[in-house]
Amino acid sequence: MTLDAHRWMFTAPGAPLQRAGFVAHAGPGEVVVAVAGCGVCHTDLGYYYDGVRTNQPLPLALGHEISGRVVAAGAGAESWLGRAVIVPAVLPCGECELCRRGLATICRAQKMPGNDIQGGFGSHIVVPARGLCAVDEPRLAAAGLSLAQVSIVADALTTPYQAVRRAGVEIGDLAVVVGAGGVGGYCAQVARAFGARVVAIDVDDRKLEAASADGGAALALNARELDAKALKKAVAEFARGAGLRSTEWKIFECSGTAAGQLSAFNLLVHGATLSVVGFTMDKVELRLSNLMAFDARAIGNWGCPPELYPAALDLVLDGRVRLAPFVETHPLDRINEVFHAVHAREITRRAVMVP
Repeated sequence: MTLDAHRWMFTAPGAPLQRAGFVAHAGPGEVVVAVAGCGVCHTDLGYYYDGVRTNQPLPLALGHEISGRVVAAGAGAESWLGRAVIVPAVLPCGECELCRRGLATICRAQKMPGNDIQGGFGSHIVVPARGLCAVDEPRLAAAGLSLAQVSIVADALTTPYQAVRRAGVEIGDLAVVVGAGGVGGYCAQVARAFGARVVAIDVDDRKLEAASADGGAALALNARELDAKALKKAVAEFARGAGLRSTEWKIFECSGTAAGQLSAFNLLVHGATLSVVGFTMDKVELRLSNLMAFDARAIGNWGCPPELYPAALDLVLDGRVRLAPFVETHPLDRINEVFHAVHAREITRRAVMVP
């Protein structure tokens, strides 16, 4: 089965995205998803504004936070027809030696929509059926959410979900999230859901206010008002006052900025875990010996294995992580305006493009 469809093509950094038609066809093991929503991620802006290279040459449709409904299926994928789904932001092959050893996040044959294959800023997308996350629509309705809104689960939620799991966050921990908007806002909520007390750090008072009001942060600190020493002191005083350990902090760098990375590294304490979640092309100068001196560890986090998506989605459907206050939808045909507004920080919530 083939479908007439369209998508918005990225042709060169900074050039307006252009609408183009295409024929959506599902091959063996593939499905065609009618897109309900596709979130605008910091990574998309990195490709568009900063010249970060995509793995597939341009022109390319960006977008990797995708939800929708399966409207066509190739051989072997027929069971997905008609189902509401979230498309994982990173799709491992599931068959290679790395995948078989449980290392799907470093699968060398993985496919990322909007990077390795055509992305979700369009009416439809063709993706492998392997790894799709089914959405329970009655639970979705009971949670007061639309299928478009949960598109951001595909990255903004699942990436920090994996980071929190990897860091071993548990009840009684102190979690420090550097960069309280977007991915960082969900990281704070997930860490709280795992039982941690959360400190949010940012340079934007609006994001800090949102993190405190709806995002689960027990303390919000503006890094513009505190130098590195004062910032660490403020976190330590909070920990002491809350009866938390002065060691083994779980630190999550979600800002994707050089300044944020420096702030996160400077917060290391004995036994700390530093999880790098955000991405930047900028370089920073660090004294790596601090990891040795504090017997600390640093972990990179790329995507999230598809098998963890259902548990992450459960946090949303059960109300332990809130999406609605942090998401706003926009018509897909306004994508150029929305890209500009997000880049200019005129839109502070996660923008979801709806065909």
